Amino acid sequence: MVAFESAKKIKPLAHCDQGGRPDGAQVMINKNHVFVFHPFSGGVTVVDIADPAAPKPVNFLPVHPRSWSIHGQAFGDLLLVIEEFDFFKLLVKDYYGKSLDLSDPKLTGKNGVDYSGGLRVYDIKNPAAPKAVGFMPVDGFGLHRLWWDGGRYVYASALLHGFTDHIFMVIDLNDPARPVEVSRWWLPGMWKAGGEANAFSGRVALHHPIVSGDVAYCGWRDGGLVVLDVADKSCPKLLAHRNLRPPFGGNTHTALPLPTRGLVIVDDEASADISVEPMKHTWVFDVREKMNPVSIATMPIPNDQDYVAKGGAFGPHNLWENRPDAFVSDTLVFATYQNAGLRVFDLADPFRPEEVAYFVPPPPKWWIDPRTELKRVLHSVDVYVRSDGLMALSDYNAGLYLLEIAL
Repeated sequence: MVAFESAKKIKPLAHCDQGGRPDGAQVMINKNHVFVFHPFSGGVTVVDIADPAAPKPVNFLPVHPRSWSIHGQAFGDLLLVIEEFDFFKLLVKDYYGKSLDLSDPKLTGKNGVDYSGGLRVYDIKNPAAPKAVGFMPVDGFGLHRLWWDGGRYVYASALLHGFTDHIFMVIDLNDPARPVEVSRWWLPGMWKAGGEANAFSGRVALHHPIVSGDVAYCGWRDGGLVVLDVADKSCPKLLAHRNLRPPFGGNTHTALPLPTRGLVIVDDEASADISVEPMKHTWVFDVREKMNPVSIATMPIPNDQDYVAKGGAFGPHNLWENRPDAFVSDTLVFATYQNAGLRVFDLADPFRPEEVAYFVPPPPKWWIDPRTELKRVLHSVDVYVRSDGLMALSDYNAGLYLLEIAL
């Protein structure tokens, strides 16, 4: 019996400690295996879920001890894994508050020697035994997160020498053994080495893009929502930029397009205890006119219990990204809400979204997050939704939950 605090229309199937590494960030399902990307343990754990009621950790893909691999993408027979200097350990208390300054080589060292930064490609024809087949180093500290749906091009956030924080990068994966950079784009003011003046407040950095057709929808943390035309892979062009900070809290994480509806769902990540930061929101934008995104609604705030009194981070983290090889919907939005677990919203009426399902795990049994000031509550991070309704839910400390939705 899998324990939980509360649930509506979601049934827990199993819980797994991921082979003694209970921390998870992004999760991917491929060929009845879950790939769990670790924020604190480093590397990637592979979990066999052929029997979803009895998950079995079967492999671990390590990363350089001074790097992390917190995100990746799986499609077909390939697994893409980011490798990046683990600057979180250096900036644990300032990670969200300001743009990074890694210009001192005494802090970081040299890419390829003192850390590993770039894109690692694995062959996963046998998902239980991934085989490294390619690596693209970057001139800097690595990549943070990717969007790749099985095509030729990968879209990434990259932390490069000379820039104040992560920028947009297009990568050609035509030869998986030798990925190559095609182009890059950034908000004016981010190219410090080029003499651009940084006039930003907070942390202005690309978290990651999601690409639909020839348009990339980007969550740019305290820079808000950025919409790019990527029809010409060699020359991305700005279509629109919307920033709701101030007056709202910022830290835009994910921008999920619903192209058949002319909508984009944009979430602002909660990054501190709810007692010390404003409530973050998940926004509904009308983008029928790509150059003029308009906010038309917000998702309802979970209220099945008092999450403010519960403490910890209360608010959005990530959205299920409607990957083409998995569950795709233009009305249902799956969102992780940290101390409020997993929430599911119905956008049949985009002006009045409704919450229709949720799953709230119990407090974590384990705690390996280095932020000792945090309240020890759950921190639901990411969700993958398979086409048959099976879901994998990660947590910063609490292991992997396998769930089933009944809508």
